[in-house]
Amino acid sequence: MSTRRFVLTLTLLALSGSALRADDDGETFLDAAKAGPDFAIQGEYVGDLRVEGEDHRWGAQVIALGDGKFDAVGYEGGLPGDGSSRDGRRDVVRGERTGDREARFTNDEVELTVRGDEMTVRYQGNDAGVLKKVHRAGPTVGEKPPQGAVVLFDGTSAESFTPGKIVEANLLASDCESKQTFGDHRLHIEFRTPFKPRARGQARGNSGVYVQSRYEVQVLDSFGLEGRNNECGGIYSIAEPILNMCYPPLAWQTYDIDFTAARYDGQGKKTKNARITVRHNGTVIHDNVEITQGTPGKNPEGPGPGGLYLQGHGNPVVYRNIWIVERK
Repeated sequence: MSTRRFVLTLTLLALSGSALRADDDGETFLDAAKAGPDFAIQGEYVGDLRVEGEDHRWGAQVIALGDGKFDAVGYEGGLPGDGSSRDGRRDVVRGERTGDREARFTNDEVELTVRGDEMTVRYQGNDAGVLKKVHRAGPTVGEKPPQGAVVLFDGTSAESFTPGKIVEANLLASDCESKQTFGDHRLHIEFRTPFKPRARGQARGNSGVYVQSRYEVQVLDSFGLEGRNNECGGIYSIAEPILNMCYPPLAWQTYDIDFTAARYDGQGKKTKNARITVRHNGTVIHDNVEITQGTPGKNPEGPGPGGLYLQGHGNPVVYRNIWIVERK
């Protein structure tokens, strides 16, 4: 596509039910089956399009913004982590539902129609192809802890955290810290952000995974955004992720983190910065990054081991399958 801008015509069967909770940002949904017609439109689409005699791989992320409004983000090459790079073409166009079961967005070149799990693409009046909806899962979702791992949460007890609280029968609520502390280690953790279509920025499913309670890997609904250091996967205030690998809200996501603690001499002076490698949904988003300082929100940087802190920000972010492999 010459301008490669995405604009939508969206027609689709609406879902029934509400199951919402009112808060300062409008609505908070915790159940995908009851999240309404906008949630059904939202998601990821991918496929091959034929434009001006050439085949192009494209991905699209449709983001619900509340009240029938959407952003459609198009990626030449495929979805992030599956063909599209941070430096690739990224086009954003606003869309809006025009009725209970449809919404329409067009420009002078592109027309897209979503019905069910297919997005039909027309370019300059000609059929270009179909993008199909996908529901991705990271390769380590549900991964079992290896022998010798410290299991912090398996859904049966929150006793390893203070103040640990189980919600929805077997999930760990945010705003808690592990009783056990750690030095160098590998962490596996799974998280789910709520669907808050009317919320924006830091109000949209905010939490954080604080390694040693000192260094935050941000948790946020940043689906379809550019990927900044205060968005999902960012080392807060320090480093942007290589790629924004955030899945849509209510999808289970994974962080697999390799962490080497900062080193201090006998007088408590830091001699080496901490280092971190983060895989978000299986894709490396930080590769042996040097962390020059602690991040705000919990404990200051210092010598000695630290616990795992899961930040509370007034959002119902939940966690599961948390385990750590210590490195001697």
